[in-house]
Amino acid sequence: MSGKIVTLQRHIMEQQTLHPEASGRFTRLLWDLTLAFKLIAREVNKAGLVSEILGAAGTHNVSGDTVMKLDQYAQDRIFKAMDHGGHLCVMASEEVEDIIPIPDQFPLGHYVLLFDPLDGSSNIDANVSVGTIWSIYHRKSRGRQGSLEDCLRHGYEQVAAGYVVYGSSVMLVYTTGHGVAGFTLDPSLGEFLLSHPAIRIPARGKIYSINEGNALFWDAGTQKYIQYIKQRDEATNRPYSLRYIGSMVADVHRTLLYGGIFLYPADCKDPQKPKAKLRLTYEAHPMSMIVEQAGGRATTGDMRILNLEPKSLHERVPLAIGSPEDVGMYEEFFSGKR
Repeated sequence: MSGKIVTLQRHIMEQQTLHPEASGRFTRLLWDLTLAFKLIAREVNKAGLVSEILGAAGTHNVSGDTVMKLDQYAQDRIFKAMDHGGHLCVMASEEVEDIIPIPDQFPLGHYVLLFDPLDGSSNIDANVSVGTIWSIYHRKSRGRQGSLEDCLRHGYEQVAAGYVVYGSSVMLVYTTGHGVAGFTLDPSLGEFLLSHPAIRIPARGKIYSINEGNALFWDAGTQKYIQYIKQRDEATNRPYSLRYIGSMVADVHRTLLYGGIFLYPADCKDPQKPKAKLRLTYEAHPMSMIVEQAGGRATTGDMRILNLEPKSLHERVPLAIGSPEDVGMYEEFFSGKR
């Protein structure tokens, strides 16, 4: 914890002063969003005690994943926290096929919210860390209601991005384009307090994070890269250690703090039709903004993630994200230069 006590609200207000033209609407948007995170954290923390929260809901989302009961709860909490404040013109969620309009009875605003309500929720019954990922854009369309056009954006257009890890402690990490800060929830106060100011990812790490169960279906460059970093060579700080939680938000959080690289390459079982898993809009874009703001890099292997513009709400992409030197080396293997 830093020497002085800084709440998340105070930090948001201080960030607002960097924008003399600010009206305060964006600040109030973040305050409302923070309330939703606290409500989700409360339910996650008592999940083992309340059986109604655990287990599958018996349905599947648009991506074909089994919907967990906590997925539904998190989706509902964020929607109800954000639908009536007058900050947003539209929302979109990993759990919902189409855009989510603001109900007609509520005022509309100038921002767009995209979110993954509970990343890694398939692990919740095993008490593994899960999280919420979110990003905010300025409105683009001119109609009364927001539209699909407002949601299908380049990653570099994000106004802010962040995530919350619900683990042994609850931690919120966010950026508004002026560096990255982390806050830990003090349950006795009900406040997020600044615990990780000015986060910077190490230039190089010694940890790699990837699902090696898919190794047979990786592209040749990824296979060669993983073989390389597993070889012993003290001069180049190898071998790397494997750490894989299986909850993307938790794996990237560790990578952000300790350095190294997180990878989720496309499945190349059919080389003509490689299949990626991670969602560009809800996972790759916000995480890439955060890591880049902390001095890291994020790529598909041959393209910067933030330069990509999705063609659909649930488009998927391969992802390599982490320390700049590690990601740069991966790109060399991916391209066949090494």
